[in-house]
Amino acid sequence: MVHIALANFLPLAFLLPFTLAASPTPPCRFASQWTPERILASPQSFEDDLLYWEGKFHQHNVSYNTVNGMTFDGTLLDMTTGLYRVEGLHTFSAASKESLHFMILAHVIEGKPGAVRWILSGLGDDDAGDTEKARTVALAILQKKWESYNQFNKTFPGFGGFLPWFAHSEFTPLIPTWDWNNRVPALDNGENIWGIYATIEALQNVGKKEYTDLAAKWEGYLDYLKITAAKGHPVGDMKIFYHGSGRICAVTAIGNQSLPIDHPDQSYICEGLDSGGNPFMFFLYLFGNLNQTAKNALLEFKRPQLVSIDWSVPGYENVTVQKGFWFSAHENWGWMQLPYIDVPLMNDVNAFKDLYINMEHARTCDSQAKGLPGMFASINNSTDQNGEIIGLITPYSTMNTMVVNKIVGYLWWHNMARAKRMQNLYGSSESTRIDGTATSAFVSGDSKITTVNGILGGVILLVRTRMQREGVYDEFTRVVSNEYKRVFDRPLNGQTQDFCLPEAEVTDTGLVDFTICTL
Repeated sequence: MVHIALANFLPLAFLLPFTLAASPTPPCRFASQWTPERILASPQSFEDDLLYWEGKFHQHNVSYNTVNGMTFDGTLLDMTTGLYRVEGLHTFSAASKESLHFMILAHVIEGKPGAVRWILSGLGDDDAGDTEKARTVALAILQKKWESYNQFNKTFPGFGGFLPWFAHSEFTPLIPTWDWNNRVPALDNGENIWGIYATIEALQNVGKKEYTDLAAKWEGYLDYLKITAAKGHPVGDMKIFYHGSGRICAVTAIGNQSLPIDHPDQSYICEGLDSGGNPFMFFLYLFGNLNQTAKNALLEFKRPQLVSIDWSVPGYENVTVQKGFWFSAHENWGWMQLPYIDVPLMNDVNAFKDLYINMEHARTCDSQAKGLPGMFASINNSTDQNGEIIGLITPYSTMNTMVVNKIVGYLWWHNMARAKRMQNLYGSSESTRIDGTATSAFVSGDSKITTVNGILGGVILLVRTRMQREGVYDEFTRVVSNEYKRVFDRPLNGQTQDFCLPEAEVTDTGLVDFTICTL
């Protein structure tokens, strides 16, 4: 049984010389050329290869629309070649996918080498180190994106600036998808808000007029959301998302999306209460102009959802974690955005970070204990002829592992990506069955840009700095500390449990790699 300790592993990884430099143009099927031992010896070279190919996803009519700057959900691939299919493009998207786009564009704007490599690779540049060129590309996308948001709000003012699931193309503007006409979700918009928040900070830090001017436009957009989130029709208790007594609507039904929020014929009805989405709750708490009674009600409503539980499997230490719904990797999305890791628990300044690490101890060891070659997350699936969902693993399950220990994340990502058909011209494929009998010939931002944002560490640093500048950081850390101390009121179990590494491989059942992605 292979374990790896964070304390012992990181010095090893960074003391070893990077003797195996990455090629500027690694082969499409590069994962097959790497071994775990080589990754340990040269993690930066592996990261360079990974980001180069994941960047190929960032192309027009694959992941986003260069005409308006907006994301697409993803695209189907040809089952034989792995090339994207024009008719397979998912011409819809949502605020959650926009959030991922904002986060990585923020990294490009701040000049992170990995993000620069990622975005320039999508342009077809083999020399992916030109920071100023990358910034210019990101700036242009963010400008087009702002124009799209602004036009959507003018056309559909009933959304109050928030986004439903939407459809668009090169030739058509944003409109709600058929099933999201007059409806808008809180969870996705909460994630998007903090992506925009980080982007504003990155833009302002460049110190050039065109960047600060665009930052001001996006700041104006967030200022509008601060007003509309807890506001609606001026008569009665009809709000877009906040309905009093700590209740945030999971989805809000809008009387008429084409009418302004304060029109006498407008209405807002709650379609169920939000049981997740702390990013949106904290946006309301910190910026929603609520009194202390209303703020306390928000926290009281959320408290039953915060549960401490120990992951327990024979042969491993018990590990204290925060209970999830499915414990899918994406459930910790907000941990890549908000500075939770700064919060002390039980008079231990590192305890919250330890909790985050613990969850990845549990995630990696659970898969190892079950003999799985990868980890689980919510993803597009394969089904058998009867429609039964088959167990799937996906490379993006490493997104949080990447944040707490990149090299452990690389080893799990590599173990999945080297399976047959798990790489294509746009980087990693969506998912594979654990028995190796089928893969999903699809690529999406949910399964790809999540991973890249994890590698880049999320946008915690940008959000922290902006929170401090705006005077809300201390309140955020105080609230998180107080709420978590109610539940995590004793030392965490499992802090000496090592990360676990994969011991199984995806079975080679004779699947053939995509024909235009071979060594």
